[in-house]
Amino acid sequence: MGKFNFNQEEFEKVKNDAEKLYETFSSVYCPYFIEKISFNAKGLRHLKFKSDQQARPQKDQYPRLKLLYLAPQILSKSHTLQGIWKTKHFESNKTGGEWKYIMKDVTFYEFIAVIDNVRVKVIIKEVFGEEKYFWSIIPYWNIDKAGSKRILHSGNPNLD
Repeated sequence: MGKFNFNQEEFEKVKNDAEKLYETFSSVYCPYFIEKISFNAKGLRHLKFKSDQQARPQKDQYPRLKLLYLAPQILSKSHTLQGIWKTKHFESNKTGGEWKYIMKDVTFYEFIAVIDNVRVKVIIKEVFGEEKYFWSIIPYWNIDKAGSKRILHSGNPNLD
């Protein structure tokens, strides 16, 4: 099988291994930001879900989870930013014991690297007034327009 071809048993193993690995990540110093980037529950959740109510297909989760180990390495070596995207987005906040969605300024930072012969994009998310944190890792493929082959990024870091 190819690097990202899998069966259900392999998917469950990669998912469980990635979840255990993610628990060992705390924060990593990023030379570009001259500060530490945290690995919180939001980042792992985003690898498995596109939104609160929509799980990612396993074919999208598998390569992200399989390559998760690269994220701290990339961030700890990144001196150059490859992309930045600013937007406004509803973010969940706990206020007065209730979860509410509040419109906030959000910035996504993109770092692209090739490690172990794999080209990946690591996304850092910053919600205005909060710390920066790991948001996603995306195996970097383009669209094969003729054959509609694999696409794992849409150009929208909030969903990717």
